[in-house]
Amino acid sequence: METTKKSQIVGIKNAGIVIICCFIVAVCIYQFLLGNPSNFMNNDPNNHPLNMLGTIYKGGVIVPVIQTLLLTVLALSIERYFALRSAFGKGSLAKFVANIKEALATGDLKKAQEICDQQRGSVANVVTATLRKYEEMEKNTALPKEQKLLAIQKELEEATALEMPMMQQNLPIIATITTLGTLMGLLGTVIGMIRSFAALSAGGGADSMALSQGISEALINTAFGILTGALAVISYNYYTNKIDKLTYGLDEVGFSIVQTFAATH
Repeated sequence: METTKKSQIVGIKNAGIVIICCFIVAVCIYQFLLGNPSNFMNNDPNNHPLNMLGTIYKGGVIVPVIQTLLLTVLALSIERYFALRSAFGKGSLAKFVANIKEALATGDLKKAQEICDQQRGSVANVVTATLRKYEEMEKNTALPKEQKLLAIQKELEEATALEMPMMQQNLPIIATITTLGTLMGLLGTVIGMIRSFAALSAGGGADSMALSQGISEALINTAFGILTGALAVISYNYYTNKIDKLTYGLDEVGFSIVQTFAATH
């Protein structure tokens, strides 16, 4: 009886919990670290800041929102690192693919299975499932060769489809933050500029603090928004490239298995 296949990739399935936790942390940082009275003149958050922490606090309510996005990118990037590391398995992927192809070239399926057991990871899982179907088709005398090849190819595709969603999990959220982070920064900038123009229209030296706070809010949110978007883009492209590399390895090994069966049967 065929055993039920299950992806062995480790990862966080509920990213909503991560986002909520990041929001709580961001609010705590904003209130207790950035908003600490010691960061401002006369220990009053309404006065001018004395350091960078106080200056960031002056960015306004958009700051914890952007910080939430920034922390989410960092948290999910770390999560994807460990998830994809388990997907690649032990050792070099290129060496694993070469060893599997060498074992298939000599018709040694047992050695190929031993290599998979040592490597583990997503590629090894797919190859193991395909090798089982390979052996099953070898013992099958009822089906013609073309249908056997199709059965092996189908098993390869099903095993790959089982692994791919877990590898790509949470990446759409990072991709969304690439745009959302910049937009939140722009929103904070617009709010800050509105405050600045309001202070200018009021006139008088009494509004110089409001003008300063509006400019700080605009610049701080711009900086945080750009930083968040940049980190999200780097993270998304980096992990997408790693997934593509793993997919190429899957395609290469799968093609070798099918070609080996076609050449030897």
